[in-house]
Amino acid sequence: MTDSLLTLIIFFPLLVTVVILFLPKDKDLLIKEIALGATAVQLILSVILFFSYDAALQPESWSNAFQFVERAKWISLYLGDYGWLQIDYFVGIDGISLLMICLSTFLLLVGVVASWNLNKNVKGYFILYLILSTSVVGCFAALDFFLFYVFFEFMLLPMFFLIGIWGGPRRGYASIKFFIYTLVGSLFILAVMIGLYLSVEDSSLTGQGQEVVHSFSLVNMMDGGYITDGILTPGTSIEFWGMNIRWVAFLLLMVGFAIKLPAVPVHTWLPDAHVEAPTAISVLLAGLLLKIGGYGFFRIAYGIFPDAAVNLTYPIAIFGMISIVYGGLTAMAQNDLKRMIAYSSVSHMGFILLGLASFNVQGAGGALFQMVSHGFISGALFILAGVIYDRTGDRGIANFSGLAKAMPVFTGFVVIFFFASLGLPGLSGFVGEFLVFLGALGSDYLPKWIGIVSISGIVISAAYYLWALQRMFFGKFWTREKVWEQTMYDLTGRELLLLIPLAILVVLLGVAPNIILGPVNNSIEFFVNQCFAQSQLYIAQ
Repeated sequence: MTDSLLTLIIFFPLLVTVVILFLPKDKDLLIKEIALGATAVQLILSVILFFSYDAALQPESWSNAFQFVERAKWISLYLGDYGWLQIDYFVGIDGISLLMICLSTFLLLVGVVASWNLNKNVKGYFILYLILSTSVVGCFAALDFFLFYVFFEFMLLPMFFLIGIWGGPRRGYASIKFFIYTLVGSLFILAVMIGLYLSVEDSSLTGQGQEVVHSFSLVNMMDGGYITDGILTPGTSIEFWGMNIRWVAFLLLMVGFAIKLPAVPVHTWLPDAHVEAPTAISVLLAGLLLKIGGYGFFRIAYGIFPDAAVNLTYPIAIFGMISIVYGGLTAMAQNDLKRMIAYSSVSHMGFILLGLASFNVQGAGGALFQMVSHGFISGALFILAGVIYDRTGDRGIANFSGLAKAMPVFTGFVVIFFFASLGLPGLSGFVGEFLVFLGALGSDYLPKWIGIVSISGIVISAAYYLWALQRMFFGKFWTREKVWEQTMYDLTGRELLLLIPLAILVVLLGVAPNIILGPVNNSIEFFVNQCFAQSQLYIAQ
């Protein structure tokens, strides 16, 4: 079974989509149950993947760093003087992608349960939802750049329609803005992908009676499997606008993935998309789609261009610091609860850039942990915002007071996840931020003041979360729309089913972070050491 486990995890929801296509439109409950079953199977398979993963493996190069590898020829074209073009169905995982796949399958299941009350075009919604499931997991498993790009682009369409059809009053504006921003970022990534194609050969095929075989293999790209006259060859002296061409390629990738992350100043699509998206789609948007930007930095930008990453680590850290501080200050100015949470996500994604810029194990490990932790915390926060909106049709922070009296259980969960997001010790949000700050302050590449200024992000997040908590939940009970206390009922069984597992995970990872750091420690160390070693080699050339 493990020989095709990754393929099953990726494509099982897509197979289920075919079944749903043939069901009548009015079978809403059956469609929901099938979607729930599909994502449950996907989660079970990812749990098997997690416990089957060999955490003790210590790779010597990128070519033996991945497990559960599946590879098959997909597209082969002869291009005359340019040799052969080879595109493979090539998937595999290391510790970094393992955590992202497990996070994805868990939140995809949560999203189905969060969508249970949906009654508008249920069939279309869950078809798009399951297509999105395949695209997200495929991104984290792909080891062929072309395959990664197909999954990366394909997720735009279902997300565009999920926001544009089932979203709020300004859903058209929000969905188009999301689509355009992400598409522009994809064009930058596409330009680099083409340059890498012209520079990379598949050494396993070249020399077997064939001419040069060009490849999109990420493994070859990270291991430096380049032809001698390639545009993006390591150590190249080719310049573009006065800059080394590899630096230019890294900057293009940085912009493309920073839009997806998102980082300031290319973040403005995110608050609009979150405010208008249905609750379940906000959970996926914050919990998963943003992480694809962070994963792109890990796997592609840093993995392929470590020399450029080292040389540009200072501006990367500056952008991370600005995102942390600016995102927090902007969150403090919001009255819409969902918009406040959205800007807090911008702030927390800044920690990923800062951790990577530290170029050490603590920083990279903290960035990865932050991606997982934020997925759970932000998912729960958007569910909580959706609870208020379902009850009242309102999310204005200033429009509520004393909710703790009417909804004590709901308030308890809000306190847990607010404090987790602001980094209270004992909860998962603290661990990632602490490791990132440890990495930034101990980095050989960054001045100490960047880490010190970034620490102010914790103070800022405490300010807006505690202020929102005080205004909405304490004091005399009232709402702007004069909703009576008896109509503000507490959490339902379905809502508890969503929030309790997330709360358990947030507490568990806060007190025992080694549950996920232990299995991926070798992958993090290898990533940092390999990036550092190759950067020094390429710079020396």
